[in-house]
Amino acid sequence: MIGAVVEAARPHQWMKNCFVFAAPLFGRRLFDPVFAPSAAAAFAAFCLAASAVYLLNDVADRERDRAHPVKRHRPVASGRLAVGVALPVSACLALSGVALGLRVEPVLGALVATYVVVQTGYCLGLRSVVLVDVFCIASGFVLRVLAGAAAVRVPVSQWLVLTTIFLSLFLALCKRRAEATELGSGEAPGDHRTTLREYTPAFLDELIAVTTASVVLSYGLYTQDVRTVQEFGTRNMVLTVPFVLFGVFRYLFLVHRRGRGAAPVTDALRDPPSVANAALWLAATLAILGHLL
Repeated sequence: MIGAVVEAARPHQWMKNCFVFAAPLFGRRLFDPVFAPSAAAAFAAFCLAASAVYLLNDVADRERDRAHPVKRHRPVASGRLAVGVALPVSACLALSGVALGLRVEPVLGALVATYVVVQTGYCLGLRSVVLVDVFCIASGFVLRVLAGAAAVRVPVSQWLVLTTIFLSLFLALCKRRAEATELGSGEAPGDHRTTLREYTPAFLDELIAVTTASVVLSYGLYTQDVRTVQEFGTRNMVLTVPFVLFGVFRYLFLVHRRGRGAAPVTDALRDPPSVANAALWLAATLAILGHLL
């Protein structure tokens, strides 16, 4: 039973919650002993909330998942985890995440609660509305960034927020493209999303092109923004732009040439060039911000 609950909670997806550390990193408080515990607590709060949403999603999707060749093995769909257990566990995790957030900072608790509400709406129907579905996904990442800023009490740059919006939309659209391509090839007949009847690869490619350019442009402008330069005391953050470019281009390569994109976190972690590039970006950023000095 416990094993089934842990599996349904999908701890391997907790990597998404690292967006919480963006504001503490750029605000130079990620390694501050005073604020680091608050950043870690924000991460933990979103891990609890995200797992709550995954459990709810599996309950809502159990019938469709049973017709899918891979998802039918999920705990709820396979019957290893009863709905009567999954729902109470989901509620407990959600409440625990909000409570942890409130204990650290009231604003953080409110942001975690907002995340739970939006994602619950997504699971229960919003994912069937064209475009609204990808914006719901994107909102989760933006809320994570804002939560990290609230936890360590630093202002968040509007450019950082915009970069997060465009990056999360980019990943969500790539995910839909992978699903639409899979549907077009006649695979996974039991996993048809309602919105995939409206999302064609050509339409999604146009949207992805817009978000690709927006991610790179907004991040580049963030590195050279007057407020950023004044806060960091250097313009050298521009040196990290090539890593962002490579990361975006590499992901597009995986989507278009390797048929990936349906599982952004897994796809990125299983691609050595992407992992190496992310590590180099982090090292360069830490060095420029003075964390390694």
